[in-house]
Amino acid sequence: MEQYNILVVDDDQEIVRSLGKLLELEGYRVLTAYNGMEALDRLETDTVHLILLDVMMPQLGGLSALMKIRKKHNIPVIILSAKTEESDKVSGLTMGADDYVTKPYNTAELMARVRSQLRRYFSLGAASTDTSGNILKNGSLILDRNTKQLTVDGEPVHLTATEYRILELLMEHPGYVFSAEQIYNRVWQEEAYAGEKTVMVHIRRIREKIEITPKNPKYLKVVWGIGYKIEKYD
Repeated sequence: MEQYNILVVDDDQEIVRSLGKLLELEGYRVLTAYNGMEALDRLETDTVHLILLDVMMPQLGGLSALMKIRKKHNIPVIILSAKTEESDKVSGLTMGADDYVTKPYNTAELMARVRSQLRRYFSLGAASTDTSGNILKNGSLILDRNTKQLTVDGEPVHLTATEYRILELLMEHPGYVFSAEQIYNRVWQEEAYAGEKTVMVHIRRIREKIEITPKNPKYLKVVWGIGYKIEKYD
């Protein structure tokens, strides 16, 4: 079984140490960084499969580091933060985080979220010998499930793993309306406890990437009071 590498980024050395021990007990290899700059350097020299990222750090904070990470990498990022306001969570998800966990966290729940993110991320990269049905096309949107690449009007568009799974689900069923709860259950593969806002933020990010005018979308539509759908085009 492959050993996954988890990058723990926090300026509190005690948190890094305790999280490292916890992850090692779960069978993960732990890499460490104590600010955003060190995290970016780690990504240049090591293979990283998931990042646990603090927000408040010296030199380069977590959210600034996250924006830089997302320019080159789509690996899962879970933010760990003492900030508990809903607006802070929305900001983190908007900037590209896949999940947001507030401190102090339940260790069992955190490990479950780590496993869930890794399972979802690596299920995207699983090789397939069956090429039938692996190209999803809707208007100018083309999603290649072999390469995990989206193109819009012929131009490649970078998606995070979570954005990819949401868009893949919607493009598999054009015209079908999914509730936020259904999307969360299928993509996160867990019960949708307070998941509506999380889905909404990811939908907004996808829309900004695929729509010419995100506020007047052609493809990714809201069906008010019900959910979301991809409009069907030839």
